[in-house]
Amino acid sequence: MEFKIGKKEHWNIKKYGQEEHSLAKKLSDSLLKEMPGFLMSVVLFGSSARQEKTAYEKDIDVLLIVNDVSIVISPEVSQSFRVIVEKTAGKISSRFHINTIKLSNFWDYLRDGDPIGINMLRDGVPLFDTGIFEPAQQLLFQGRIRPTKEAVWIYWARAPNTIQNAKWHVLQAVIDLYWAAIDAAHAALMRIGETPPTPSHVADMLIEKFVKTGHLQKKYAETMRNLHRTAKMIAHRQIVDITGDAYTNFLNETDEFVHAMKKIIETE
Repeated sequence: MEFKIGKKEHWNIKKYGQEEHSLAKKLSDSLLKEMPGFLMSVVLFGSSARQEKTAYEKDIDVLLIVNDVSIVISPEVSQSFRVIVEKTAGKISSRFHINTIKLSNFWDYLRDGDPIGINMLRDGVPLFDTGIFEPAQQLLFQGRIRPTKEAVWIYWARAPNTIQNAKWHVLQAVIDLYWAAIDAAHAALMRIGETPPTPSHVADMLIEKFVKTGHLQKKYAETMRNLHRTAKMIAHRQIVDITGDAYTNFLNETDEFVHAMKKIIETE
């Protein structure tokens, strides 16, 4: 007795444009020919599913789940795989953004209810699947994939560290402003034939060479002195936090200082 088994259209397919789906399917078919038995799933997912208007073409995010359970993935195999994927994708479209994940890692994401894995499942459309991705999607929608307590605490623990990183970046931004002012001041002093002094003496030399001669307002020398003092205090951990308002003031003062140095440089 013969009968035909039909396959339903995937429920997420309407989230993607026909062009994105067609290009991703072409990539999937090409990779399967190049690497039979190596891929467990090829999935279209990501930004293409979000109905956001942009001034540029969106990337086409494609997830490749590779079989590291029954296949030994050596560094040589990994490198060859990377080259094949890049070449194959490049021949089809420059819009591809390829994400590769090992089956064992994908399983860990699902077991822990990790947000990364959840996002993959929520919007993904399997273009090729060996029974890994779509069943996991069904389990998600049935509410059977839930975050573990361990995953909750792991993600929470990242938050304070990320806040500290943000504060560090603001401090580093002030250091960058300091060096912008130093470079501009050195350029102005070199313009009149002076040898650039050490950073700690720049403010004094600006007063001696430009303020006393009427070519520069004293406030710019004070800006330089304040930036130098602040940078030193940051370096010695005497300042460990700078507010957004304070950073904005530093930025505006440095920008004004650099323009003042430019006027000196441009003076005939």
